[in-house]
Amino acid sequence: MTEQFDLSGRVALVTGGGRGIGHAIAIGLANAGAAVVPSARSTDEIESVADEIKADGGDAFPVSADVTNSGDVKSVIDRAKDEFGSIDIVVNNAGINPDNTLGQPEDVSSESFDRVLDVNLNGAYEVTRTAASELHETDGGSVINVASIGGLVGLPRQHPYVASKHGLVGLTKSISLDWSPEVRVNAIAPGYVSTELTEDLEGNKRLRQSIINRTPMDRFAEPEEIAGPTVFLASDAASYVTGAVLEVDGGWTAR
Repeated sequence: MTEQFDLSGRVALVTGGGRGIGHAIAIGLANAGAAVVPSARSTDEIESVADEIKADGGDAFPVSADVTNSGDVKSVIDRAKDEFGSIDIVVNNAGINPDNTLGQPEDVSSESFDRVLDVNLNGAYEVTRTAASELHETDGGSVINVASIGGLVGLPRQHPYVASKHGLVGLTKSISLDWSPEVRVNAIAPGYVSTELTEDLEGNKRLRQSIINRTPMDRFAEPEEIAGPTVFLASDAASYVTGAVLEVDGGWTAR
């Protein structure tokens, strides 16, 4: 059974792979045997991730890129293929939810709204479509989009983020129909995860407690807890899974 989770010989591109959930996913895929291409705008962060993977005996090749720049996206795909010969797995994790997009709808500018969709939704689409030929050439290509519980339910005062993640869930389902059976396309919907992006939220005792009260598991997730489900969806253990959204939310959406 464990052989089904073995990713040896496969190459995984992880956008937003420098920190938080992306970091944990890159390490998790490497531990499962994949060669990993961590990508993000920050060169220092992805080089650190690559060094960590190599120190543990894995194979990694960091490539800096902005998913909103089509030239950058093409470059990261080309460089990954030049380095490892193929791309078998794409994890679209790059995402933002900046403070200036939080609030009442009338208080969020259209420019700020567009910026969130550009990274969270359009960026994932650009990476996926640019990697299409490589994914179809491999034996069992897999795309995993990191969505959110905000892609399944409404979250107050996070309208651009929620719109982008709902769009990402829809994109997951529609592409899975077009690319089956050659390439599987799935999404993960994490709940609240302890990362740098949620430090301020966790520092607010009232907000933190309200989230925990809403979460049957009574806590935030650790980034590593998102890596395991990603490995599953990337592996042969999920060979009959496509167009699915795997909720990794501590029971948030079960209520």
